[in-house]
Amino acid sequence: DFNDYEMGQRHNLDVINILTDDAKINDTVKSAYAGMDRFDARKQMVKDLDDQGLLEKIEPHTLMVPRGDRTHSVIEPYMTDQWFVKVAPLAKPAIDAVKNGDIRFIPENWNKTYFNWMDNIQDWCISRQIWWGHRIPAWYDNDGNIYVADSLEEAQAQAGEGVALRQDEDVLDTWFSSALWPFSTLGWPEKTPQLSRFYPTNVLVTGFDIIFFWVARMIMFGLKFAGDVPFKDIYITGLIKDGQGQKMSKSKGNVLDPIDLIDGISLDDLLVKRTQGMMQPEMAKKIKKQTQGEFPDGIPSFGTDALRFTFAALASFGRDIKFDLKRVEGYRNFCNKLWNASRFVLMKLEGDNIDTKASLSTSDEWILSRLQATKLNVEKHLKDYRLDLMSHELYEFVWHDYCDWYLELSKPLLADDKTKAGTQATLLKVLNEILTLLHPIIPFITEEIYGQCCALTGKDSESLMTQAYPQIENDLISTKAEEEVQWLQTFILGIRQIRGEMNIPPSKPLPCFVQNINDSDQHCLNTHSQVLNSLAKLENISQLNANDEAPESATALVGEMKVLIPLAGLIDKEQEAARLNKEIEKLNKQRAQFAGKLNNEKFVSGAPEAVVNKEKEKLASVENSIADLSTQLEKIAKL
Repeated sequence: DFNDYEMGQRHNLDVINILTDDAKINDTVKSAYAGMDRFDARKQMVKDLDDQGLLEKIEPHTLMVPRGDRTHSVIEPYMTDQWFVKVAPLAKPAIDAVKNGDIRFIPENWNKTYFNWMDNIQDWCISRQIWWGHRIPAWYDNDGNIYVADSLEEAQAQAGEGVALRQDEDVLDTWFSSALWPFSTLGWPEKTPQLSRFYPTNVLVTGFDIIFFWVARMIMFGLKFAGDVPFKDIYITGLIKDGQGQKMSKSKGNVLDPIDLIDGISLDDLLVKRTQGMMQPEMAKKIKKQTQGEFPDGIPSFGTDALRFTFAALASFGRDIKFDLKRVEGYRNFCNKLWNASRFVLMKLEGDNIDTKASLSTSDEWILSRLQATKLNVEKHLKDYRLDLMSHELYEFVWHDYCDWYLELSKPLLADDKTKAGTQATLLKVLNEILTLLHPIIPFITEEIYGQCCALTGKDSESLMTQAYPQIENDLISTKAEEEVQWLQTFILGIRQIRGEMNIPPSKPLPCFVQNINDSDQHCLNTHSQVLNSLAKLENISQLNANDEAPESATALVGEMKVLIPLAGLIDKEQEAARLNKEIEKLNKQRAQFAGKLNNEKFVSGAPEAVVNKEKEKLASVENSIADLSTQLEKIAKL
């Protein structure tokens, strides 16, 4: 085996080949075993030793036997003549290029992997016995002389006129040809305009598993033949695995075709796709059962943009990616929310001229300021190759700031002639910049919505991909507006939390008292009472002096200001107490169930860590819910 070979090399032993190329015993050593299959010969040798009384004993040994990953056949090392490249002289400049910062790995922890391989590099066998590839540029004459040349004509000139030549039938290793790709595709060795413009390129995006096979060799060849590094940055992606953390492979039947996630596929078609043309047909039954359990209804259509957003959001540094359809579903919901938001904006703008010079409300100033902060963070994350953080930043801004808050804040503003024009202009400006920021991630839906925006405003409908990426507008940053809207949000969320805790319908108008008011609170109350009444569904807001005794109320805090919702008459005290007690009783049973599992030593020590952690999370969640409901029960008891 390979260990025997390396030991023989260290001790300068002769290399003896006893196998034919079809794994039979050759006639190197004349014996009765010549022509026998390797496995038959081994058995016969043991029998012959035993028959002659030379076999002392047979002992089992655990050995590492290499096997083919498809056929599972035992792989026998076999000595042949091959072509090699002496790589060590090429490796040193490639190592220096990374050490000197001419090339950087992102994330940088892959430097260690790269250096480990390059510092221990061995001569590279570049000849392959396969049908497809670039032929080895070597020719032989009838006497076995070798002529390495660029062409047959050059080889013939070396050999002499009239000498019969035949080209080596082997082809170059795929990675040898691929290592030439950065410059050979641009017209090299000619000095073409394309080569001058596009070599070296900015960034290579690739997987960690081919850093040595491809990346290192491109660097070595680029420095050797093109005189420069082939790229400046190497962005190493994670490996996408299935929901159980297993590497996707056809033999395991857990591969997900992106087209099936985009267009959807029925269960029957998915079963055929996963079990047809398998190298290991015996796995078909297991794969079928696994697929039926994981996708009982097949795979729904998620669309291209949702899948792209999912991959961008999962692109964290240095980690493998557990792929979960729920994530794709979540980003499909995001695309739907963006579409519905654009419907609202276009509907509110239709038929009106957009006045970009109109005065702005605090809410308008707030969303424009939040947009600048978002652009700043997106720019930073792009420079750092943190596509996951960039995606999260845009998701949070669009979903929460723009859709959940600004669109709601805009409704009373659009109903007021004094604020309508400014809010219309802001709605459109922010939507257009959202579309441009999101376009690299979700190009299809953003392009469609952008075209509709252009049609509405009479702007030439150029493609969104030709538009300049949004720049930060420092004059639109407003700390004052952000502080005031944060005050508004805290007030409104406090009211909504009280409604949820006390089971008060969202549509029921509520009386409201405020107490402990400072000057800033008073300003916000005076300025934003219309928005507060609209979004919090309040009948009115009454102010209490610091010494006034408030009625029994549910309370929320906005800074030091108390927001009080009187509960008398809002709820049926006995009915609500009964409901809460029933819910607490139900949760106590769940708590006992989860605690019982976690107190079971056999479960904790035997179950996978992820399963145990999940049970701990369930227990913590139930205990928090019991505490919240108990607090509500205490408040009701005081009514």
